[in-house]
Amino acid sequence: MSTLDISPIALPAPRQGRPLVQPQQLILAALLAFEIAIFSLIGSRFLTWDNFFQVQRLNVELGLLALALTPVIVSGGIDLSVGSLMGLSAVLFGMMWRDREMSPWLAGAVTIGVGGLAGLLNATLITRLRIPPLIVTLGSFSLFRGIAEGLTGGYDNFTNFPKSFLFLGQGNIGPMPAQIPILLIAAAGFWVLLHRAAIGRALCAIGFSPEGARHAGIPVERRIGLVYVLSGLMSALAAVIYVSRVGQAKADAGTGYELLAITAVVLGGTSIFGGRGSIIGTLMGLFAIAILQNGLRLADLRPELAGILTGTLLLVAIGLDWRPSSRAMVAQAGAPGSAAEEFDMKNSQVAAICAVILAAALIVVGGNFMLVKSIQQGGGGASFSGTNGSGGGRGPAAGKKVTIAMMPKSMGNAYFIAAQKGAQDAAKELGVELLWDGPTDTDPAKQNEIVDTWITRGGIDVIAVAVENRDGIASALRKARDKGIKVVTYDADTTPDARDFFVNQATPEGIGYTLMDSAAKSMGGKGEFAIITASLTASNMNEWRKNIEARLKEKYPDIKLVDTRPCDDKQDKAFSETNTLLSKYPDVKLIMAICSPAVPGAAEAVKQAGRKDVHVVGLGLPNQNKAYVHEGITDAVILWNTMDLGYLTVLASDALAKGALKPGDASLPGGRIGKIEIKGDNILLGTPFIFNKDNIDKFDF
Repeated sequence: MSTLDISPIALPAPRQGRPLVQPQQLILAALLAFEIAIFSLIGSRFLTWDNFFQVQRLNVELGLLALALTPVIVSGGIDLSVGSLMGLSAVLFGMMWRDREMSPWLAGAVTIGVGGLAGLLNATLITRLRIPPLIVTLGSFSLFRGIAEGLTGGYDNFTNFPKSFLFLGQGNIGPMPAQIPILLIAAAGFWVLLHRAAIGRALCAIGFSPEGARHAGIPVERRIGLVYVLSGLMSALAAVIYVSRVGQAKADAGTGYELLAITAVVLGGTSIFGGRGSIIGTLMGLFAIAILQNGLRLADLRPELAGILTGTLLLVAIGLDWRPSSRAMVAQAGAPGSAAEEFDMKNSQVAAICAVILAAALIVVGGNFMLVKSIQQGGGGASFSGTNGSGGGRGPAAGKKVTIAMMPKSMGNAYFIAAQKGAQDAAKELGVELLWDGPTDTDPAKQNEIVDTWITRGGIDVIAVAVENRDGIASALRKARDKGIKVVTYDADTTPDARDFFVNQATPEGIGYTLMDSAAKSMGGKGEFAIITASLTASNMNEWRKNIEARLKEKYPDIKLVDTRPCDDKQDKAFSETNTLLSKYPDVKLIMAICSPAVPGAAEAVKQAGRKDVHVVGLGLPNQNKAYVHEGITDAVILWNTMDLGYLTVLASDALAKGALKPGDASLPGGRIGKIEIKGDNILLGTPFIFNKDNIDKFDF
């Protein structure tokens, strides 16, 4: 009868005399120093205490997620749900505060408890049902975000929190942001857990070989369950801090944070395959990403470069950490040439290649910076680089250019590309410095971060913003005004106390009535129609919808609005939403698209469906819709000259900075577009224009 060998399995153990800081972390530290040195040279006010603390404030939530994910990844797992859980936690916090009338602190405590339960759900599915962590957390990623959107209907958000709560995210303790102590306490706790407690050694063993850890008597399920519960708790805590910093709770809070957190963890030397990690390294990886993003903005360079670099670094880090034979070598983990040594070498390679990639990118950055400077010195037109400006919006100092920082709702949207062209024309004509920057998607929190960076940067006379969320950005804009910076909004407005003037492309009533009248004409005065909007929280589009519905009720009793769906300012999503509407409401006769990407998206869906009985009207650019107008799918495109909107925004901002535009003025010289009417604090571009078959070919934008 054969016998079973149950001798102890050799597990990786910490080597004696291992230094506190590993070689790869020294290389990452050198990379951080290199970033700081470069951005100190090319960034405006980068090396200041204000900016140092601003970088910390903006990255506390991401830091909490990265700290929590470090032991998860060390154990061989992954948690893709942390960003979605942030969104759900933010919504639950807002509902408990507003609807259940809890104090913010009690609501925060309950929210953190719910976050722990959500982490326990992940842990149970992983440990009890033995479902791989990737599958479980991918499912909960969708589950948590879906619940958040279901609770809010996709559009409800929570604002007007008490100042005592907002202090947590927006206040200071001395010069230090109020939320920093929370991050420091969390970092210390996770450092002790991972590096000084038996639990940390157990997690490393589990990451190298779960079965080996079981044979060694380690309670694998309990240890794995612990790290996922901690991940849920940290996600909910991050959500509470996020709400206090941004001033609003919304279902899309934390979107994309999970990937950035994983990037920070892996860049810090933690193996994506488990078995080893470092809290110090995670913090260094976090700051490498944060400084890169902050430095690029303060140097007035395209922020997309930060995404390219961090994405590249993540792929390199994962690729070089590939250890196909490491599991087989666990028993020899302490031997020379073992997997452990191979791991050391490869993490060092990661850091070295990170430095090479960043160095190459910053050489390109430096070249672009010098080129722009040379154009400025040569008397060229508007540039996207920074100058020292006038510092405060009290009127530019003698001999200094007016500096205007202008933000679209999202970069890459054709509507705002056209507005940018008009803004550049005005900047060249007036000789002002124009900075153009914005989020890559319609994220109100990102707009707040950019405004905060501009405030820190200094030298900006006017900030002009196309507002995504009326209340969400108000606190950041008020802060800018408190610093003496003038604030103008365009395309969509914020609260009146957060800005000086609103450059209004047309009145909400004029837009809503024109859209509804055009739709009624296409429908013959009866039938069903549906609306596709950019987002259900976009302040300007909500105003348009109110006026559309008012006109419908007042004048068209035989027409019925059956549904309103968001497309997130994306043409492909407008296409899919239109297909859904056509299937769900077979009698619908018209799709009304009230954001520019939605009009061609809806028209293409109608075309591919072969629905000749369905027509499209909407707000869009003529060049994007000419083909559909000529094919008879789109009956009318309603808009204003978007380039003129950008032009007028810069014109008004320049006049405001120089004191030529003041409250109470009735008109403003409009340059190439003529005299502009002012009503109160609204600068009016004009009435909407209808593009159709008869005139659309006369326009090129």
